[in-house]
Amino acid sequence: MKKFSVLAYLLASVTTHAQSQEIDPTSGLIIAEGWELASAHCGACHSYKLVTAQRGDARFWRSTIRWMQRTQNLWMIPEAQEQVLIDYLAAQYNETDWGRRPGLSQNLLPAR
Repeated sequence: MKKFSVLAYLLASVTTHAQSQEIDPTSGLIIAEGWELASAHCGACHSYKLVTAQRGDARFWRSTIRWMQRTQNLWMIPEAQEQVLIDYLAAQYNETDWGRRPGLSQNLLPAR
């Protein structure tokens, strides 16, 4: 019974999280303000999976863009667009949303 409870809890957590976000079927990006910029700028050079597999705050995303501009010939993104893009990436693909499930409640843990 306990194994079923843990499995049900995990499935409910994943399902609830996935249902709360609309995903673009073409790119796999979370649809929120700025997603079109991510689709255009990020998807022009590489797979969207490379974007969605990364996690970081605004500093991480800005640093990543600067690295791509220095080493990968990424074009300069207009400042206003870049800020919206960074805000989108930091909000939707941030370091706190690494895909980890929430901790189990004590009553679901094995007895010690």
